[in-house]
Amino acid sequence: MNDTAHALSESRTLWELLARRADLTPDRPALLQDDRSLGFGELRDRAERVAAGLYGRGVRPGTVVAWQLPTRIETVLLSFALARLGAVQSPVIPFYRDREVGFALRESKAEFFAVPGEWRGFDHTAMARRLGARGIFEAYDGAELPDGDPAVLPAPPADGNSVRWIYWTSGTTSDPKGVLHTDCSLIAGGSCLAHALRLTQDDVGSIAFPYAHIGGPDYMVMLLLYGFPAVLFEHFAMPDALEGYRAHGVTVAGGSTAFYSMFLAEQRKQPGVPVVPSLRLLAGGGAPKPPELYHCVVREMGVRLTHGYGMTEVPMITMGAPDDSAENLATTEGRPPEGMEIRIVDGEVRLKGEAVCQGYLDPAQSAAAFDADGFFVTGDLGHLTQDGHLVLTGRLKDVIIRKGENISAKEIEDLLHRHPAVRDVAVIGLPDAVRGERVCAVVEQPPGAGKLTLSAVTAYLRAEGLSVHKLPEQLEVVDALPRNETLRKVLKYKLRERYSGTVK
Repeated sequence: MNDTAHALSESRTLWELLARRADLTPDRPALLQDDRSLGFGELRDRAERVAAGLYGRGVRPGTVVAWQLPTRIETVLLSFALARLGAVQSPVIPFYRDREVGFALRESKAEFFAVPGEWRGFDHTAMARRLGARGIFEAYDGAELPDGDPAVLPAPPADGNSVRWIYWTSGTTSDPKGVLHTDCSLIAGGSCLAHALRLTQDDVGSIAFPYAHIGGPDYMVMLLLYGFPAVLFEHFAMPDALEGYRAHGVTVAGGSTAFYSMFLAEQRKQPGVPVVPSLRLLAGGGAPKPPELYHCVVREMGVRLTHGYGMTEVPMITMGAPDDSAENLATTEGRPPEGMEIRIVDGEVRLKGEAVCQGYLDPAQSAAAFDADGFFVTGDLGHLTQDGHLVLTGRLKDVIIRKGENISAKEIEDLLHRHPAVRDVAVIGLPDAVRGERVCAVVEQPPGAGKLTLSAVTAYLRAEGLSVHKLPEQLEVVDALPRNETLRKVLKYKLRERYSGTVK
């Protein structure tokens, strides 16, 4: 991290960070979307006018404002306006519907709710009314964001350790959890990302995931520290998104493992012709990265790939660095930054540091989330290498217990990712009256591949050296694995629901 970025990282609030960046480079572009561009100075000035407009509507420091908005310039403006006021923000992923949105509004006790009107065929305003949301207003391109004279505003917030963010974990079979963050914890997470990636003001980044995800402010902090722009993608789909990457000369792209796979699939349509000529680095996190995918990206796309480890509760824990060895980049999640302490307890990863959340909205959930020494209990399994890189081996709930023996789903998945007839795979444990659990591999195949059989899969895994007791006893081939709409994580709980009643 250069001297300027290091000094900016000591900002205590997100508004202070934006104001200091705007003073340094007011005319440099910050946000790019389609044919629009917003500089750092204009971002600050317009956000302050929006803050004044919100103030006129009754939003005060500490007021809870929920927003469910796609990745647009207006979304960033509104979020920074709320940061200027010191309001408590509750971002909601725009793909969520009545159940999740209603839960978030009730639990956060939101007094205002910003929606995009009708978006991608769904009427968010109608849903908000249906749910009885308070203070509904629309915020999107073409709609007037609240506007006012900044002279009416109180002083900006100075305390970065107050809870001002309520993020929501992805709900699976139960309700999502409300995760409590401060400006300081978000700045710490973004600083970790910025430090690891070694970016410069000449880079052009990209935000192709929902800005309402914890990765939104994570990435924005990085832009403010280094003073380079990012291209915003309201909806990410290949190959349509490639035009935006090429037009703006994006140098850094990614988001998660699924994004790497999509870029690689496009590259394979024209081997040897760079899919995005300006691209030099793919980076992301949020889901496990098979080592084979790393090697394929580097070999076929000719770019670097650095992967990290984070979660809603701790937005950035570790990150690979471009100058790490190929072995470390392929097989580990990188190293923690200064200030992030990792402790391995009975194989489980536990964390302490500034980027760790303050807990959950539910006090009982908060009490269960930290151990007696104040370390956050992740539920992830892993170990540290001698040089401090973190290797994740799965999740506690992803350990399959077959006849009393623990089996790592990730170990089998990493091996199957090397198979040429496998595009993606999820290994799950299914209830079994005799074995306790049986091992089931659910495979998504690439176009044109011959259909896999269980005998072919087990023969391949035997040849790869997998222990006999870990071999899958059930194989399911699907057109597409179920994924969430944020970082495209595979939803294993849906696979368990689908196949738990099957008998093989």
